[in-house]
Amino acid sequence: MSGAKLNIALACIAAASSLGNPALGEPLAFVVPSGRFPIFERVLRQPAIPQRSIGSTPDGAELPAYLRRQVVVFRTTEAAGSIIVDTPNTYLYYVLGGGKAIRYGIGVGREGFTWSGVQTIARKAEWPDWIPPAKMLQRQPYLPRFMTGGPGNPLGARAMYLGGTIYRIHGTNQPSTIGGQVSSGCIRLTNDDIVDLYRRAKVGGKVVVLSGARDAKGAASAPAIRRTASGQRMSAILTPR
Repeated sequence: MSGAKLNIALACIAAASSLGNPALGEPLAFVVPSGRFPIFERVLRQPAIPQRSIGSTPDGAELPAYLRRQVVVFRTTEAAGSIIVDTPNTYLYYVLGGGKAIRYGIGVGREGFTWSGVQTIARKAEWPDWIPPAKMLQRQPYLPRFMTGGPGNPLGARAMYLGGTIYRIHGTNQPSTIGGQVSSGCIRLTNDDIVDLYRRAKVGGKVVVLSGARDAKGAASAPAIRRTASGQRMSAILTPR
């Protein structure tokens, strides 16, 4: 046998022997040569990136059931299309009429930054730019003076501006803050929820923001919240006095 033919025969024998070795017989993508991963294995080992909705963010926060958007029993004298913000219980209600409303979980102003009153929606914006108010910049001078609208913008996917105030109902790229007292007075929803509310609410629509304080007659201005035995909030009924 010539030298060339001998080399070919030896190579075939070596290849056939390797097929019987389970460690070497794995698909290429799963072979780990010298502690380094081939490109195919790196791709396979990486977690799949889920298809995210408009309101999702990298932190993957999910709202607890009581803060998720849902239709609830809700008695009020406010007209259908009105918005009522229950600040102490971190709920926003879009009045449907007929004793029903859509309830959204919200984030509200932190201590010292809550407010109450009646406003109207002065204007609406999709993926709004953010210009921090002067007083906010005084407290937090490190903030940018302007931020273009987009997924990373603190105002989120939509914003509705309330009267001539500095306050807005807007989205957030931090859904984990919903249910908390976190803002400088603005009312925030998840991006999914603000998109839903934005479609329903109209410019000129009424917005009632409740403080939760008691009036001179001692009547609570906040809704009465029904709870389970464990204390979890289940539904709300508002009866203005």
